[in-house]
Amino acid sequence: MSKERILVVEDQADISGLLKIYFTSQGYEVMTAMRGQVALDLVKRTPPHLALLDVNLPDMTGYDIGKALRANARTKHIPIIFLTARGERGDKAEGLGVVQANDYIVKPFDIEEVHMRVRNNLALAREKSRTHPVTGLPTAELINEELRRLLSAEVWTLATVHINGFDTFTQVYGSVVGEDVLKFGALLINEVVSELGGQEEFIGQLVTGPDFLITSMPERAKAIMERIAERFDQEIGLHYSYPDRKRGYILAKNADGTERQEPLMTVSIGVLDSNDGPFYDIRELSETAESVRPLPNLQEGSVRSAVKFGR
Repeated sequence: MSKERILVVEDQADISGLLKIYFTSQGYEVMTAMRGQVALDLVKRTPPHLALLDVNLPDMTGYDIGKALRANARTKHIPIIFLTARGERGDKAEGLGVVQANDYIVKPFDIEEVHMRVRNNLALAREKSRTHPVTGLPTAELINEELRRLLSAEVWTLATVHINGFDTFTQVYGSVVGEDVLKFGALLINEVVSELGGQEEFIGQLVTGPDFLITSMPERAKAIMERIAERFDQEIGLHYSYPDRKRGYILAKNADGTERQEPLMTVSIGVLDSNDGPFYDIRELSETAESVRPLPNLQEGSVRSAVKFGR
């Protein structure tokens, strides 16, 4: 399992440093910010698995950060814990009620207790199949929730993204390197969506297989999907050895021990929008989206990623 990522927002350098050192030593990846806007910029590029927020910050309150996380389709599911000196009943009501934080800890704190609450909230999220164990993206329950939302929405776009050749790649290079490809795919998609989309876009990942799901709006979807395919083709070669990258293919073994040539990985993206409906349940919607996904295009002697819009 990959390291779980914690966002620590704390404007006191000694406390921020203590939390970073401690949680890093416990095996977490830790991002820190001393200002609210810096934290939101970090989240836009790399969504965390959990946010640990102070309330009193120089430019905004931790409550404002929490509300922004809950309003964004890509972070509304993550556990939020407030770690603050503000312990009045009204403060807790704001954090637990209005922001819908998962926990509220008043300073001074016992760092072992903070770790216990962080660990418990992350474990609860995993048990509910709310996040993918490798990438931390929403999965299962949260994907179904988003698909149900589409059924009642007037205008929407749904895209399924599949990494072609992933299974062969992991057979040749190993499962650990395969996890790196999944993390690369998740990061690439998030960067493109952050660049070209808005806070309405949702990114999810199926529990098994190299498959991602993106919901967007029709006016933004074309640019987002084409950019994902373009960047994937440009950057996926970095995961291969130099000889394989130079040849443009890898050598995989058949069951009888003979070798075959397999092209480098690509993505196939199938896109539906509200005009392709109506759809009456999430199963019909998801199966139709998968059915429109194209095979990779063979262009100028090399395999390229492909995007198909509509049935």
